[in-house]
Amino acid sequence: MGRVLERFAGRVALVTGAGHGIGAATARRLHAEGAAVVLADVDLAAAEAVAAGLDEGREDEREDSRATAVACDITDPTSVDAAVADAVRRHGRLDALVNVAGGARPHPGVVDGMTDDDWAGTVDLNLAGPMRVVRAAAPHLSRRGGAIVLVGSVNGLQAFGDEAYSAAKAGLSSLAQNLAVRLGPDRVRINVVAPGTVRTRVWDGQGGADVMAPLYPLGRVGEPEDIAAAVAFLASDDGAWVTGVTLPVDGGVLAGPSAALGRLGR
Repeated sequence: MGRVLERFAGRVALVTGAGHGIGAATARRLHAEGAAVVLADVDLAAAEAVAAGLDEGREDEREDSRATAVACDITDPTSVDAAVADAVRRHGRLDALVNVAGGARPHPGVVDGMTDDDWAGTVDLNLAGPMRVVRAAAPHLSRRGGAIVLVGSVNGLQAFGDEAYSAAKAGLSSLAQNLAVRLGPDRVRINVVAPGTVRTRVWDGQGGADVMAPLYPLGRVGEPEDIAAAVAFLASDDGAWVTGVTLPVDGGVLAGPSAALGRLGR
């Protein structure tokens, strides 16, 4: 990560999906830059393990922990409300919200093989779920001004298949634009990071993420830390005049097919 910044010293961040992958990397990045981080995940044991690893770096064991874990299922409004309330109760404030939780759900085929339940479940997880988290957190963020970052996907910006997932991720961009206007007077910013292929557990059993590397002009897939760095920028004061945008962090895959096809020798 290079020189350690302290852009989040004295601030509190809630990160959903923090037990694995991009969420865990984001929690580590914000914590390294001084934030007290509440790691929320439906997999509480995984979030607790990440939080424990962050606490190992404390120089003085008498210091209060700056990393704690809480159970959170973003498809359950009660669970979301409880997780946000827990974060505020622990720290007395909330300055940043990062929603990483989401993901593609298996279904039997493309549009003609997808049931209403398949569609609704995917959209609920990837669009309604993030909105639940924003709805619960926004009143606390608006007390001092704050930042919200939603993790979307390049699938929401260009056709890569998986229609329900892609449509939900596209919806995050519209959501961010509308909420940027609504929340701006309260000094709350909201933005979306749209990753390309990232080396996470999603690719386990699929040959690994590196099978996608030839499609990327930069010649590699992303690492969770690549996305965490972009999230940290948007959540920090360095992004103080940025709101309502979707930032691709994609190794150039959206730049156009010519560069990608060139790497494939076509």
